[in-house]
Amino acid sequence: MTEAVAIRHVAFEDLGSFEQVLRERGIGTTYVDAGQGRLLERVERRSPRLLVVLGGPIGAGETDAYPFLEEEVALIRARLSRGEPVLGICLGAQLIAAALGAKVYPAEAKEIGWGSVELSAAGTGSPVAELTTPVLHWHGDTFDLPAGATHLASTPVCRNQAFAVGRSTLGLQFHVEVLGAAIESWLIGHAHEIAQAAGVSVKEIRADTQRHAGLLESRSRRFLNRWLDGALA
Repeated sequence: MTEAVAIRHVAFEDLGSFEQVLRERGIGTTYVDAGQGRLLERVERRSPRLLVVLGGPIGAGETDAYPFLEEEVALIRARLSRGEPVLGICLGAQLIAAALGAKVYPAEAKEIGWGSVELSAAGTGSPVAELTTPVLHWHGDTFDLPAGATHLASTPVCRNQAFAVGRSTLGLQFHVEVLGAAIESWLIGHAHEIAQAAGVSVKEIRADTQRHAGLLESRSRRFLNRWLDGALA
């Protein structure tokens, strides 16, 4: 089986709907938890065909507090130099941007909750075009578009919501992998952040999840299959 390794920063931000897609394609998945020592070595010795860098409630630039982030950036940079597929979600996208030399910094406002993204011209011809339903946003940082990257999607709060580098590298600032059944874990795990975010409420996120999560799960499967067709070709 072709292996995918997912770097996980908090237990509830996992592969979600992506895990079933990978399994159906005969791709075994392994989680490697960040902050548990020798991250670079633990991933590299597996030589995975695909690396997925998941989200988390820390910033890509917080390397003084979380030194393992430097290992993640080094790992991503090494894979990019070899043309090996990397998919980054939220923090993962920020770390890809950092590995490519782009600046990562606090956004003008936190973006938390369900909302659509606007596709660029390039985005309409990319796998991201499958994501026409609202997606889950949960971030306070943003980043400059890396040199050589193709801009794919934006929102009024955050211009750089999705970017690609060739067919094998994709960064998504938003979450498309989240399962509706898992949202309570997010609401519990991010309770402090929700309380600090103006205009954001647990009840609203829960209600919007009930409205949008089912369709997103279907669209996210189509998105991932389409991206994998190109990235793993």
